[in-house]
Amino acid sequence: MEADELLTLVAGGDQKAFEDLYGLVSGPVYGLVRRVVRDPAQSEEVAQEVLLELWRSAARFDPGRGSALSWVLTLAHRRAVDRVRSARAAGEREQREARRGHGPAFDQVAEEVEAGLEREWVRRCLDRLTALQRQSVTLAYYDGYTYREVAERLSLPLGTVKTRMRDGLTRLRDCLGGAA
Repeated sequence: MEADELLTLVAGGDQKAFEDLYGLVSGPVYGLVRRVVRDPAQSEEVAQEVLLELWRSAARFDPGRGSALSWVLTLAHRRAVDRVRSARAAGEREQREARRGHGPAFDQVAEEVEAGLEREWVRRCLDRLTALQRQSVTLAYYDGYTYREVAERLSLPLGTVKTRMRDGLTRLRDCLGGAA
C-alpha cells in the first residue's frame, strides 16, 4: 500500500495503517530532520514529534496538493527548522543575559579593605557606649547569648539588661548612621 492510501486510512484512526505508514516514512523523516538539526538525540526527538503530529493531523492531508510523503517531509522540515531556531534564540538569550549580568570583576582586596573599615567603624562606635552597655551588646551580638542568658551571666535583672541593650543599640544606630 502506498503512503497516500495509508495516510487516508490513518486519518480515519486506523492504527495498523499508521504502523505501516510509520515504517514507510520514519527513515526519510529522521534523515531529513538529522540534516537540519544535526544533533542525533534532538533529531530523534523531533522525528518522534513529527510522527506523533502525523497521527494527530492526518485528516489535514489533501491529496490534491501533493503526495503524502511530500506532506510528511514538509511537516518534518518545518518542525526541524523550528527546533533549530528555538535553540539558536535560546542561546542568543543566554548570551545577552550573560553580557547584561556580567558586572565588574570581584575585587577581593577592595572587599577586604571595606570590611576592615566597617569593623573599625563598629569598634569606634562600641567604644562610645558605656562599659555596661558595651558588655551587654558584646555578649548578645558577638557571643550569641540571649537577653536572658546575658542577664544570668552578669547577675542582673532581665529588665535592666533589656534597658541597657535598647539604649546601647540606639547609640550604636545613631553612631553607625554616619557610616552610611
